Amino acid sequence: MSRTWVVVPTCLPIVLRRCHRCASGRFRANGKFRVNANHKLLDAWLLALCTECGDTTKLTVLERTHVRSVRPELLNLLHDNDPGLAAELLQDPVVRRRNRIALDWDDAWRLDSGAPDRPDQPEGEAIEVSVRFAARIPVRPVRLIAEGFGLARAEAERLLAEGNLVSTVRLSGKLSGDFTFTLKR
Repeated sequence: MSRTWVVVPTCLPIVLRRCHRCASGRFRANGKFRVNANHKLLDAWLLALCTECGDTTKLTVLERTHVRSVRPELLNLLHDNDPGLAAELLQDPVVRRRNRIALDWDDAWRLDSGAPDRPDQPEGEAIEVSVRFAARIPVRPVRLIAEGFGLARAEAERLLAEGNLVSTVRLSGKLSGDFTFTLKR
């Protein structure tokens, strides 16, 4: 028996960065951009609001970039405050490194697996599941397996320890790329 599960983002993740006003460490990006032109040079920032005090921080997207080197489509998306562009830029490792931020994906994704079904198939039958990620969201595979089959996380850990969960990738850490696993009964 074969199934496909998809990990889908539901909203933008929390940006982990220290607030200068209240010392909170969490910002919510709302998909708004600020673009500033100084003669032929452009600056562009993604705006994020502190979850505690509401102070705004600017995450640098473009810095002193010549106008002609920016694609017109990108400039239109920046001016239109495109939420898809905001999601793409938050996942860009260059933007994260430049702004010294990390992302918190808790409560910002869901697993589309159809109805949660228990792995109560006949003895000896195996279920092969292919997990795809719509975005690079770091998630523990054991958590996905528990949620997808409607099990407790401890039960999924027990299945892994007993050798009933088999995969070519390590299922004990965090993954953000596509993988497959087999549940043997």
